[in-house]
Amino acid sequence: MSFVEPITVREAIENVYKKNYLLPAIQREFVWGTDQIEKLFDSLMRDYPISSFLFWEVEKQNIGKYQFYEFVRDYHERDNRHNPKANLSGESGITAILDGQQRLTSLYIGLKGTYSYKLPRKRWDNNSAFPKRRLYLNLLSPSNIEDLEFNFSFLTKDEANGRDKDNFWFPVGDILNLNEEYQVNDYLIENDISSLEKEKYRFANRTLYKLHAVIHKNKSINFFLEKGESLDKVLNIFIRVNSGGTQLSYSDLLLSIATAQWKEKDAREEITSFVDEINAVGDGFDANKDFVLKTCLVLSGFTDIAFKVDNFNQENMLAIEKKWDGISKAIKSSFVLLSNLGYHRDTLTSNNALIPIAGYLYKIGSPDTFSESSKYQEDRKKIFQWLVMVLLKKTFSGQPDNVLRPIREVIENSQNGFPFDGIVSKLKGSTKAISFDDDEIDNLFYYQYAQAYTYSVLAFIYPSLDFRNKFHQDHIFPKKLFTRARLVKRGIAEDQIDFYLDNYNCLANLQLLEGVPNQEKSGKDFLEWIKEKYPNSNDRKAYMERHYIPDVDLSLQNFRQFIQERKKLITVAFKKLLS
Repeated sequence: MSFVEPITVREAIENVYKKNYLLPAIQREFVWGTDQIEKLFDSLMRDYPISSFLFWEVEKQNIGKYQFYEFVRDYHERDNRHNPKANLSGESGITAILDGQQRLTSLYIGLKGTYSYKLPRKRWDNNSAFPKRRLYLNLLSPSNIEDLEFNFSFLTKDEANGRDKDNFWFPVGDILNLNEEYQVNDYLIENDISSLEKEKYRFANRTLYKLHAVIHKNKSINFFLEKGESLDKVLNIFIRVNSGGTQLSYSDLLLSIATAQWKEKDAREEITSFVDEINAVGDGFDANKDFVLKTCLVLSGFTDIAFKVDNFNQENMLAIEKKWDGISKAIKSSFVLLSNLGYHRDTLTSNNALIPIAGYLYKIGSPDTFSESSKYQEDRKKIFQWLVMVLLKKTFSGQPDNVLRPIREVIENSQNGFPFDGIVSKLKGSTKAISFDDDEIDNLFYYQYAQAYTYSVLAFIYPSLDFRNKFHQDHIFPKKLFTRARLVKRGIAEDQIDFYLDNYNCLANLQLLEGVPNQEKSGKDFLEWIKEKYPNSNDRKAYMERHYIPDVDLSLQNFRQFIQERKKLITVAFKKLLS
């Protein structure tokens, strides 16, 4: 390995553009956020070192031994996160990037590409939630962010067009068109920046000339070049150089090994596309490659299921490839089942809890009708009860392997349906025992509206609901009533108001309602709504029993007693369901 003459940013970007630089399959995908990219450009402008790069020179005759990918050019958080497979039909060898992919991708996106991330409070299926952004540099004002000197920002075209005495947003990529220094000055004149007050013009002049030097002149891309062809050596170098910074996921490295060892399928493409597929089930989930690969280890029956390179040897990887169709079907069936139970990315608090479910489905052949057929109703009931309990107990936190192994053993030896009792018995007496004492049950009432664990508790106490329908978490006493001013106006005593404000958002004031009834109820007083909705006293009584509504005065003035009594009813129901 030797140190090579440094090159400019422009030269590096041109090599990425011409596909002279590619990424070996052992590289993870692009993970940097816009703030990291902006900080990288700020470092270049301040002549800070951006660390050296490690390149791997691969001769043409050896390219076919490995899988290579192109750089991401226009990043889209939903639609374009994956690196496209490279077409290696050229006549010459390539340079593979062993260390520096995040920085090179960031430089390319900043100068030639775009970055689209989701706007807050917008749905993932809304295309307008992902506006296309380019990197801009404010020529008139420095950054107001601590530790940053230059004001780089990813903006939409409309945002960048806003110009005033403190803002002129220069598209950073346009610097590639200003080849000569005199063109920098021409740009400042043509855009009337030279006519601004002296200090503003000086700042703009220094900033744009500096950017020109950083991209065109400064040889800031320092790199080592490895010419060896040994995969073992390359892997060892790669692991070493990627042990710091943004933590390298084992799955990225393991997928690359799988890609090289699978015979019929491309492991990286199979698994990355499969992750997208299962995350699109229902209202969406948040699984990743680590989860899928861990499930492969567990369902393949390997004695050692630890997430380490040794377990992804050729023999194991070929075994996983052989079983992949069955494993992937079992995993997807698990997500379909959980979606039908009302879970999604915001309420499933542990993806690892799906692994035993996938293991059971894998054992019974993942029947297509499992999520709906009456034949499997008892299985679904047991799985749901087990799932809620392990999620609320946080069974898979810490070292999940210590739980997955004994649970897998019980499932493998089970004969009659999902072995709920067998798993509970197996873990009894351990630190992962699936049981609740009185204090743990009492602590459930601290969960609040829209929190991840709240859904599990509410769903558990509504065992008869068909969660394929959409249910909303509803405030029994409408939340709009619970401001200090409104409570005072309704005649609530001052010494009671803190209790009202502390409890209206908690579990004891929540129920599950289907969407339409919830919209009808809206902000009405509960007592008014229930009498209007159920004028027949028997119907009203049935509703109250179904939703654990205590038989007390349901006026706002009696909120404290309502909360206390409803806690008792839910506690009794929870214990009964546990047994």
